[in-house]
Amino acid sequence: MARTHRLRVERLGRVSHDAAMAVQAEAARRVLDGGEDTLLLLEHEPVFTLGRNASAADVLLPPDRCRELGIELRETDRGGKVTYHGPGQLVGYPVLNLSPDRRDVKRYVTDLEETVIRTLADWGIRGARSTRPERVTSVWVGDDKIAAIGVHLSRWVTTHGFALNVTDEPLPFFGGIVPCGIVDGGVTSMERLLSRRLDLADVAGAWLRHFGEVFGREIIPS
Repeated sequence: MARTHRLRVERLGRVSHDAAMAVQAEAARRVLDGGEDTLLLLEHEPVFTLGRNASAADVLLPPDRCRELGIELRETDRGGKVTYHGPGQLVGYPVLNLSPDRRDVKRYVTDLEETVIRTLADWGIRGARSTRPERVTSVWVGDDKIAAIGVHLSRWVTTHGFALNVTDEPLPFFGGIVPCGIVDGGVTSMERLLSRRLDLADVAGAWLRHFGEVFGREIIPS
């Protein structure tokens, strides 16, 4: 039987991207030094983030318009292209040491997708991975993306993670970018699909349970 690892959970609430990255960097240092795996759960203040494969042309709004709308613009070391983070999304940043038994990047990303797919199923939403190669590392409902995933690994310690659109609040902002480089698909949310408001804390609790199941982690509240 596989050993169950302990996972420290830190709920940050609604924070800026810079503040979240500072907490994540400290968590990564602890894990690299042999500390407990850590999971950050949060909402971001409005921000467009550019991954390692991003192009500035994928941000359609000029900088002055972004400032008027209160949207920050940040480059990151995660994989992927451009996406939006903001209120109404459940964001999770697992900081895990995948050594020695989970040193497989594809498996890690697939497992992260699985946690979102299982969470959506709890609300009767059929989420799935896309079979199209240009739509990798994400979760879709039909032709609409509902969750973005972008990760970074250093010495087999993970950072960054996923963002799940729970409410409709984030959706208009995706019009200001080419989300994740996808030009022939839309974005959606759990609220839009169910035609009712959801509690972000309820979704976070369900996702956390599935994360523990998929990754074999014992959840330790901070």
